Amino acid sequence: MKIADILRPECVLADIKATTKRDILEELARPVAREYHLDLEEVVAVLQNREKLGSTGIGEGVAIPHGKINDLKDVAAAIGRSARGLDFEAIDGKPCHIFFMLVAPSNSASLHVKALARASMLLKNPALRQKLMGTRSSGELYQIIIDYDSTLDE
Repeated sequence: MKIADILRPECVLADIKATTKRDILEELARPVAREYHLDLEEVVAVLQNREKLGSTGIGEGVAIPHGKINDLKDVAAAIGRSARGLDFEAIDGKPCHIFFMLVAPSNSASLHVKALARASMLLKNPALRQKLMGTRSSGELYQIIIDYDSTLDE
């Protein structure tokens, strides 16, 4: 699975404005809900329910909120960046700057796991995180992650 298969340019946010965890999830979910014709409140509720199990802030300034949606046919993603960093209750206690949100069909566990693994592998790379933090636009952010992902094996 390549990130280009699940991330649309319209679902990239170069500057997240939200300041609370719920609002971050809503801001990330909004373009996905619009692009995939999903109910925004349902997507946010699914993401919040997953967060209740434990934070998806994986450390090093990265969070990968995720969940499963009944009416979704394919895995969908959004990526957002916060230059100032936001408290997302990450496992290392540090603010999160890069948020990669994934939603998958409720009946496709393997696609969900593959997408999570791919996003995690990419965002654990310090050079990629640094490049993403240095971007100014959503288009740049999208292109950097797509280009980097295309150099890796599936």
